[in-house]
Amino acid sequence: MITGLDGVVAVFLILFLLPVLALIVLAICLEDGSPIFYRQPRVAQHGRQFVLYKFRKFRVDASSNGSAVTLRNDERFTRVGRILERTKLDELPQLWNVVNGDMSIVGPRPESLAFADCFHGQYRELLQYRPGILGPAQTLFRNESAFYPEGQDPEDFYREVLFPAKAGIDLAYYPVRSLRSDCAWATRCCLAVLGMTGPWQRAGVANTIRIVTEFGRSLPNHRVG
Repeated sequence: MITGLDGVVAVFLILFLLPVLALIVLAICLEDGSPIFYRQPRVAQHGRQFVLYKFRKFRVDASSNGSAVTLRNDERFTRVGRILERTKLDELPQLWNVVNGDMSIVGPRPESLAFADCFHGQYRELLQYRPGILGPAQTLFRNESAFYPEGQDPEDFYREVLFPAKAGIDLAYYPVRSLRSDCAWATRCCLAVLGMTGPWQRAGVANTIRIVTEFGRSLPNHRVG
């Protein structure tokens, strides 16, 4: 059963963004043909699985055995895919996941099955919440692909550094969330995608970079709101 407000917002956005969705479908078809959508099993609330939808941004002939993370200069990108990655428009099909009740507009990002083992100890608490498209961690890690250092296995870096950093933000925020704070973070996330940042964003990103550079350290135990 979907959350009423999430479902209404998702349906409205799908209808409002239909011209944009149609242009993206056309661009993908013209450059690299079908399939239009990328489907991947993800870990959801209470540990169950669901199929997450994105616009496809990798070549059709890209190896299915490639890395489970997306790097800034990933060789699998199509030209359209690079634009989708930079603008995050590849995430728009997840509005359908919201309508289906698999996701919320705001919530922790659902992890791929490759990283399901990251939900141990305190991180299992994140599985109490319905995963979302937008949120504090998504905003502060909007350019996540830029954090991966050269010469280190990206999947190991994600497990050891990025996942704990994002999970720390989520664990600080979601127990004290409110409708007002969810709306604020959804707005901040959209503005960040559009490149419209304020002091809150610059301070947040600076803190995020500091945390990630302090390889393997835990996030400070503070509220995010």
